[in-house]
Amino acid sequence: MRKILAITFGLLFTLFAAFQYNDPDPQVWVPIYGFAAIASFMALGTAGRLWFYLAAGAIYLVSAIYWWPPQFEGFLLDEMGMKTLNVELARESGGLAICGVAMLLLAGLTRRGVRA
Repeated sequence: MRKILAITFGLLFTLFAAFQYNDPDPQVWVPIYGFAAIASFMALGTAGRLWFYLAAGAIYLVSAIYWWPPQFEGFLLDEMGMKTLNVELARESGGLAICGVAMLLLAGLTRRGVRA
């Protein structure tokens, strides 16, 4: 199970990083998602440690809370483009939350030593 999730999350976060090419600040978001991708792929072997995934998960979740928009307007409007700052902040916060949950799932699987 750990290997399946590690590959799935690794590919997902690689895709997230690739989608940042047209973002106004890709220099911020490509490394954020790139780190999550590398951390996910680390779970394939023995490189990832429990403390590492717990710390990464906590940092991502705290960042998601910090990044939450002052007024939630949703994640998507009629088009994929950014309509308002609140929608963009919600999307960025959601991406950070996904990274955080993934890191905590990998922490749980690393702790249990689940092998696939």
